[in-house]
Amino acid sequence: MQRKQTRVLNIGAVGIGGDNPVRVQSMCNTDTRDVIATVTQINQLAEAGCEIVRLAVPDDKAAAVLKDIREQSPVPLIADIHFDYRLALDAVEAGFEGLRINPGNIGDEQKVDIVVRAAMANNVPIRIGVNGGSLEKDLLRQFGGPTPEAMVESGLRHVAMLEKRGFYDTKISLKTSSVLNTVAAYRLMSEKVDYPLHIGITEAGTLVRGAVKSAVGLGLLLSEGIGDTMRVSLTHDPVAEIGVAYEILRSLGLRERGPEIISCPTCGRTEIKLIELAEKVEEALRGVEEVFTVAVMGCVVNGPGEAREADIGIAGGRDLGIIFRKGEVVRKVKGNENLLPEFMKEINMFLEERRK
Repeated sequence: MQRKQTRVLNIGAVGIGGDNPVRVQSMCNTDTRDVIATVTQINQLAEAGCEIVRLAVPDDKAAAVLKDIREQSPVPLIADIHFDYRLALDAVEAGFEGLRINPGNIGDEQKVDIVVRAAMANNVPIRIGVNGGSLEKDLLRQFGGPTPEAMVESGLRHVAMLEKRGFYDTKISLKTSSVLNTVAAYRLMSEKVDYPLHIGITEAGTLVRGAVKSAVGLGLLLSEGIGDTMRVSLTHDPVAEIGVAYEILRSLGLRERGPEIISCPTCGRTEIKLIELAEKVEEALRGVEEVFTVAVMGCVVNGPGEAREADIGIAGGRDLGIIFRKGEVVRKVKGNENLLPEFMKEINMFLEERRK
């Protein structure tokens, strides 16, 4: 697939657009006024591979602690601002690397001027975020609802306000909970502008539903070369969003991070608690960045053969498991209670060998 060449801009030290990789970002769900909880979650997201984190800034109390949070964050931060232009100025002054703000929603022309000047002076990009649930009333009347065309028109209005002031460090998002409408909106916008696009399916739902909707929608867009940054929006721990995002990118051959874990769906021949084992292996490897393939199989008869291409794997049977590398058995493990600890020992040995 061929990525569309968009403008390059920087969120702090993280480049987006152009030939930069598709960047993975998320948003804290903590109360921003709680510095400890927010910094803790930012660190958790960063450890999982998140490259840009967005924070809600709802009021002056949240704005007052932004500098403290910024000083402790290992990744660039974006302030999410609605209506109050002063909060945007506070975020810029605190050192935040990006703003998510719609210029048409923060007041009169003079207030827009002030925010744009501050962003330009501090090299702070602005993301225009169009949401199908909050479109301008005249556009809803004109287009008969929150259609893809209405969303694109709304985005272009905000873009025009920035371009009028000579500001071009802009990123655009167009989100609805409808996969097909979101995809259509991004396709239209991609034809009209060369600004970087932040893609996502908003309000996608809980872990499974949200992951499926995001995989379908973002997968379609990314396969067409559309998308410079992405967020998988889940009603769940934000850290889970990062894993889903990287699996989407991995499946399309765009980016890889951490081990790929393959496991069989279980069947009548399964004689171990395979689901539990696979989940524990996945959890144990969550912080590993090296790229390799791990297989967790439920049948000692067919497991090694079916997972022959895996770098390392385990297959369990009745009170017996076998550990294999590239389909070749390296040792046997007696007792199902020993499968996980022995397998993790073998994985650690495997990683130590690779790191030498």
